[in-house]
Amino acid sequence: MKKRRTVIRTVILLVLGGAVAYTLYANLTKDNIQKVEIGKMAPDFVLVDREGEQQRLSDYRGEGVFLNFWATWCKPCEREFPYMETQYQRYKDQGVHVLAVNVSESDVAVDKFIERHNLTFPVVIDKDGQVQTAYGINPLPITFLVNPDGEVIKSHTGELTEDKIQEYMELIKP
Repeated sequence: MKKRRTVIRTVILLVLGGAVAYTLYANLTKDNIQKVEIGKMAPDFVLVDREGEQQRLSDYRGEGVFLNFWATWCKPCEREFPYMETQYQRYKDQGVHVLAVNVSESDVAVDKFIERHNLTFPVVIDKDGQVQTAYGINPLPITFLVNPDGEVIKSHTGELTEDKIQEYMELIKP
């Protein structure tokens, strides 16, 4: 009984030690994550939208892209989506596109969200987190404005109002 208790205590201490080591490592290396720089080219990526079409950011060259990272559980994300849809309808024929990148959630959760909010712009899921890493995503929501030349001209962390979304779409309109 005493030997068993010693083994359990040792395992618990090892797990706690691993957690402390990981936390220290994560905090020391968090600045090494590639972050998008304003005025630089937006990192290119290819993700598949919910209709099965490939969405490559560089395919939008010559047009503006309102690039939004979000999650279904994010209440500020949910509140801004109706505004994004309204402004997308207004600006899509003027060369401004919305591309919504979900952060690794299930197809079912994302599809239900799209249906509930009647979204018509492309929604993709970053299943392996590579795009999130390339853009240094944390926290949500975060939006990047990509001009027709493919450069990031602005980023906004947090919930957007409809007026702000309209202002941003004007900024990236070709």
